Amino acid sequence: MSVLRQPGVLGQTTRRRVVGVTAALTAAVVETLAVGLWFGLVVGTRSATTALAGLGILFCGSLLRAGVFGATVSNLGDLLQPRRLGAALALTAGWIVWLFVAEQLGGLRGIAVATAVLVGFLTVQFAIERRAFRRRPPTCDSRPIGTLVLPATLLAVGGAALLATVWFADWAIVSPPLALEVTTIVVRIEALQIGVAVFALLAFLAHQQRFQRVLGA
Repeated sequence: MSVLRQPGVLGQTTRRRVVGVTAALTAAVVETLAVGLWFGLVVGTRSATTALAGLGILFCGSLLRAGVFGATVSNLGDLLQPRRLGAALALTAGWIVWLFVAEQLGGLRGIAVATAVLVGFLTVQFAIERRAFRRRPPTCDSRPIGTLVLPATLLAVGGAALLATVWFADWAIVSPPLALEVTTIVVRIEALQIGVAVFALLAFLAHQQRFQRVLGA
């Protein structure tokens, strides 16, 4: 009842929720594009050119995602400050180690171990990102690191979906030809596209969890 009598408090809560959902959607789009493009470049026939291009895309995406987090929870400031740059580097390294471990072990075992490794990397990376963009002194930030495990797990499971669709799902859904006046259209949905969609959904849920906690929405 006290909240209903204070419309200002209710308005602030609603505003924080809207900001959190918008930021989570933005971060998920950035992460999906960065990880998806990087994964698509390096999972097939790999060369020095594709590896470097994928690394550049992944790092720029990590830096941009860190910027989204910073702009949402604090003043963005200089994104290239050492701690903020370190958050982007940690995220980039996490995905690279994840793929390396998965490929070295292979099969379901590789996916399982790599997912567990990525959960650890992402948990630490989220903590680094939170400290890099904190609005309060370190002594005032009493939120345990354990609260970051759930979003890290959701994002890592999304990565596992990407690997599973490439390694184990050799299928595609093809629509009947649709004849138009000047051409014929065929819609083809491959397993990897489904994997990217699952990754995007889990990335959104992961970031929504993060922003919900940090904004207190």
